[in-house]
Amino acid sequence: MWINCCFVKFCIVITAINVFLISNAFGQDTNDLIYNPSFEEHLTCPNKIEAYGEMTEVLGWWQPTGGSSDYYNKCGKKQTSVPKNKLGIQMPRSGVGMVGIYTSKTTYREYIQTQLKEKLLKGEKYKLTFYVSLSEYSSGAIATIGGLFTTYKLSDTVREMLAINERTMHDFNVKEKRTTYFKPQVVNPFEKPLTNTQQWMKIEGEFVAQGGEQYLTIGNFYPSDKSNVVDIADLTYLLPGAYYYIDDVSLVCLTCGMPKQIAAVSEGGSPITITKQKEKKPYEVGQVVVLKDIFFDFDKSILLPQSYIELNNLLDVLNKYPQMTIELRGHTDNYGTDAYNLPLSQRRAAAVYDYLIAHGIDKSRLSYKGYGAKIPIADNNTDEGRAKNRRVEFSILYF
Repeated sequence: MWINCCFVKFCIVITAINVFLISNAFGQDTNDLIYNPSFEEHLTCPNKIEAYGEMTEVLGWWQPTGGSSDYYNKCGKKQTSVPKNKLGIQMPRSGVGMVGIYTSKTTYREYIQTQLKEKLLKGEKYKLTFYVSLSEYSSGAIATIGGLFTTYKLSDTVREMLAINERTMHDFNVKEKRTTYFKPQVVNPFEKPLTNTQQWMKIEGEFVAQGGEQYLTIGNFYPSDKSNVVDIADLTYLLPGAYYYIDDVSLVCLTCGMPKQIAAVSEGGSPITITKQKEKKPYEVGQVVVLKDIFFDFDKSILLPQSYIELNNLLDVLNKYPQMTIELRGHTDNYGTDAYNLPLSQRRAAAVYDYLIAHGIDKSRLSYKGYGAKIPIADNNTDEGRAKNRRVEFSILYF
């Protein structure tokens, strides 16, 4: 039997695609650009603290380094339960889930990362908010926990502070290593160390987007001597550094959709101001949109959790335009026979269809169809081209 290549190499078994029926159960702002902001939605209950944890239980979040960020939930086992767990005692600020990271008095660091619902718009002002609480098991506290927005996904195997390491080769085989520190757009003030072990402390800040940022990483991006490390007598000093729980992350645009002021000069030479509403690109009947981040298990039509951010983006579009009707289209590359590829593409389109219906979209607005390998959009003679051809897209039938 021919086996069609999958979108990813992961092998995660999911028994139901409606795992996300808790959506908005904790009052999430519909304008929030953070997916799973309170860490409630998860694949499995956390079992134990791992030396090199991968944080695979919580949906939409991961750790970008070799550190071991931790996930806690009321349903977790003893080491990862709430309020008492292996690394401290704390109730989540809301709901039943939260995460924890070392920000450290030493060189050791942990971070958490997520992909935003949409890319940030150049020149628009955004506000990031999240909450932290210091574990009483820590051996001290710091000040400079912050949020870094990037256009690309950060990924490194280090267990130290995230930084940009550049290596340059000069004449006579002379090598130069240059380290540049990241500058988070939002960071807790240096003069206000985060010392509370009982209450949740708010970290909040506004910034103007450069445009195209689509990933958020949270942690301490400063060396210890610039983190305002403080010792606290009431701590138990069971841990070698400063450990913080994190909950309720939100990102909202403060200026998106607001009228823009444009300076101009009248015929008489007097300055005037013209108010221009931001133009938005409308959808059109017949437009085809590729869902770029839809993933399936190998040779199957079961949606993997990495797909949910893109699927929720599609849900947002359909909820925003209730008159829109679409056809979901599944496609494969040219590996295998038509008799095999056609039903596989049909099942994958049907999986997206079922997900949308399970999340409140009326089935009268949806249809689906599999096209197999009949409509390629790239060269099937290359790995890159075949990857592009393995896709799910939607065509707008009415708008």
